[in-house]
Order: sequence, then structure tokens, then C-alpha cells
Amino acid sequence: MNVHVVALFRINENYLMEAVELFQPLVRETRKEEGCLQYDLIEDKVTKGTFFMVELWETEEHLNRHNGQDHLLDFRRDVSKILESSTQVYKGSKIL
Repeated sequence: MNVHVVALFRINENYLMEAVELFQPLVRETRKEEGCLQYDLIEDKVTKGTFFMVELWETEEHLNRHNGQDHLLDFRRDVSKILESSTQVYKGSKIL
């Protein structure tokens, strides 16, 4: 069963360009991973500094494997320095 994930990032407005530079290798490398069906970075049009990562994985196993990848671990370490608040992650399965 496919797994849908939405991760919400609130970045300090002074670091928006730095944030995009951090997201670029994460998105590029994640899209190459086995089981990754979608991995898109979305910028909120209303709230500056708010980003959503919209993900779709073939299985929970693929998502779990992703969570241990070096490019994700590096991103988490680096982005933590410029976040305004903790990242929120929502995970679910399509029902309709």
C-alpha cells in the first residue's frame, strides 16, 4: 500500500535562500531512491518561509529506508539551524 507524507517546514525569513540550497540536493537524491513515486517541495503562497514536502512512497519499507539515507540525515542536521519551529510530519494512506 502506498504511503503519503506531508512535511511542514517553517524557515526563518532571513535564511530562505539558504533553505532552498539545502532542499535542492535532498530532492534530487531522494527522487532517485527506489520506491519514491513523488517528492516535491512546495512553497506556501501566503506565509513566507513556509514549505511543504509532498511525498508518495510505494511502501512503508521504502519510506523507512529513506529515513536512514545520508542525504536526509545531512539535511535534517543542517536545516535545524534555520527552522523557526519544529518540522511537522503527517503520514497517511489514501482513502478516496
